[in-house]
Amino acid sequence: MKQVNGVSAEAILGVVWHKSVRSNAGGNCVEVARLEGGEIAMRNSRFPAGPALVYTPAEMQAFLLGVKDGDFDFAL
Repeated sequence: MKQVNGVSAEAILGVVWHKSVRSNAGGNCVEVARLEGGEIAMRNSRFPAGPALVYTPAEMQAFLLGVKDGDFDFAL
């Protein structure tokens, strides 16, 4: 069975969503929030009620280390 990561961001209550200070006012930014259980949720600020992807702290750490190491520079 295929697992899909995504939950309606409207269902995530009582969190503070953060975005980079480098984001512009165009409403097309990635926002992140720490959930009560320690997981990290990510959503598109353009669609705040849309789906949010939820990651464990270890998954988020691995992703951020990859970004810092240049693993995703091909996307620039």
